[in-house]
Amino acid sequence: MIANKNSTAKISFEEKIWAAAKILRGNMDASEYKYVVLGLIFLKYISDKFDECYNELKANSDDIEDKDADIEKNIFSVQPSARWNVIVEAAHREEIGMVIDNAMRFIEKENKRLKNILSKNYARIEFDKRRLGNIVDLFTNIPMVEHGENKDILGSVNDNLKRPHY
Repeated sequence: MIANKNSTAKISFEEKIWAAAKILRGNMDASEYKYVVLGLIFLKYISDKFDECYNELKANSDDIEDKDADIEKNIFSVQPSARWNVIVEAAHREEIGMVIDNAMRFIEKENKRLKNILSKNYARIEFDKRRLGNIVDLFTNIPMVEHGENKDILGSVNDNLKRPHY
């Protein structure tokens, strides 16, 4: 289902990605769409994956914040302040861009192999925060783990954003 609580229409994962690009149209150059969308999908995916592992550990262990268990599962560590639910809570506030940038910084700090890789420019002044919040809404109900288990989710998104949609 689409994240809009007022809609009952089901749209595919690819259609949601294109809908995100449409939201950004007019606010930024088309060549920038994919970086915004890919960053948010990455953040949502690793948060979903971490939550899945966290819930599994919680059911089987007393030490649910054990980073070694996260690494053993080959997932990125996502501290509470960088999880998707925090992004959702800030989606329609002016500071949404800063919340996303900070989440990216926290993830890089906890996962050294991501150092200086993640985009941290969501808070820039010219970026319409209302549109950014709408994209967060759009991605909120997509179960990213389901779309990434057997395929390269970011590669798929990148390819989809390159195709023309009319």
